[in-house]
Amino acid sequence: MTHPFENLDPAQTVQVLPRHLAGPGALDPRTTWAFPYGEGWPFAQTDEGTAAAFSPCLRLQTTYDPQPDKPGKGTWTINAHRAPFTPPAWRITFDATTPVELLHDVHTELLDLYLEDRHSDQDRLFQDETAPHEAYAPLLTLGWSHDVKTDGTQTFLTPEGLGGVRHRYANSDSSKLAWFSWSGYPSEPHWRARFSFGTPTTLVAAFTASLISTEPLRRTVQDVPFHTRRALYVATPTGKQPQGNTPAAPPPPAPVSGRTR
Repeated sequence: MTHPFENLDPAQTVQVLPRHLAGPGALDPRTTWAFPYGEGWPFAQTDEGTAAAFSPCLRLQTTYDPQPDKPGKGTWTINAHRAPFTPPAWRITFDATTPVELLHDVHTELLDLYLEDRHSDQDRLFQDETAPHEAYAPLLTLGWSHDVKTDGTQTFLTPEGLGGVRHRYANSDSSKLAWFSWSGYPSEPHWRARFSFGTPTTLVAAFTASLISTEPLRRTVQDVPFHTRRALYVATPTGKQPQGNTPAAPPPPAPVSGRTR
C-alpha cells in the first residue's frame, strides 16, 4: 500500500499529523521535562542515559529508563508521593516510544499544578476536582468513536482506528489503571501510556489535548513508524526535496479549545 513518504529521502525532515503516529522524536530528558533546574529541581543522568529529576520538596519524581532492546524501548515514569520516601500515591508511565511532545505537555502541566499548590492552599496534585469529561470530550469533537461497556470502562478510538484512550469510570478496583492510551495496532502498539487511580485528571486532560493537537510534529522520514504511515498526513516538508511531487496533505481539522496556561 502506498503512503505519503514513499518518494521521500529517509533523512528528509517532515511535519506530520496525527501526532499519535509520528514516532518518539528526540529523547532528551532535560528538555522533555523542562523543569526549572536552577530553582532547586535536581537533575541527574548516567552515561547509559538513565535520568531522574525531583521537585525541591521530593514529593515528585520523574525518571527515564532507556531499554533499547525491549518493546517500548524503555519507560518514562512520574511518581507522586504525599510525603518524601513514602509509597507513590499515583503514577504515570509512558513507553519510551511515546512522542516526546506529549510527555513535555504533561510535565509542563505537572509543573503548573505543583506551582499552583505551592502558592495557594490547594492540593490539586492529590485532590484534583477536574471532571473526567474534560479529558475525553475533546476526543469526541474530533470524531473519535465511543464505546461503553458494563465492566466500568469506556473506550475512545481514533478515526483511523490506530490509537485509543480507555477510561475506567467505575472505581471498583483501584489496583487497575484509571486511564490507558495506545497508538498503532492493539496487538503491536507503537507506544502505551498508563495513568493510575489518583492521577490528577488535569494531567490526563493535558495529555489528550496534546494527543489531538493539530500542530504537526517534526520528524525525519526514517524515524516515522513504518507500518502505519498510510494513515499519516505530511504537512510542509522541509530539508532535502526528492525528485517528483510530494503528496499534499489534506487540511487538518479545526483546533480544539483547551485549558489556557
